Amino acid sequence: MKIGELAQQSGLSASSIRFYEAQGLIPKVERLGNGYRRYPPQVLQTLNIIRSAQQAGFSLEELKQLLPAAGTGEFKHEELVEGLTRKVEQIEVMQQHLAQSKARLLEVIDSIQSKPEGMSCGANAERVLASIYPES
Repeated sequence: MKIGELAQQSGLSASSIRFYEAQGLIPKVERLGNGYRRYPPQVLQTLNIIRSAQQAGFSLEELKQLLPAAGTGEFKHEELVEGLTRKVEQIEVMQQHLAQSKARLLEVIDSIQSKPEGMSCGANAERVLASIYPES
């Protein structure tokens, strides 16, 4: 299939597809006599894997390590499992950090909302900031 059709089916731009090809994430493809690229149907599957993996937080460099070497079509089982496991661990650490940040923000919101009666907004802001960043 030509790049325009592949772009339409994958939801990616033609320039993204050319970039992935240049980066070695998809195999170099044959060119027709008119210079057009002709992509085999399995490239669509690889592009879908790349999009999904990027949405899960994989970098292009990480993807290069996980995807089959160009032209072979074969995944390296151990490397694939190790790379996916590493990403799950990174996501879990990120989730812990996000949960801590969320808890801190909820405490700040509660502190702001429990403003003493009659206190000005500016004084309340100073009070909340002092509780977050106490002077040493």
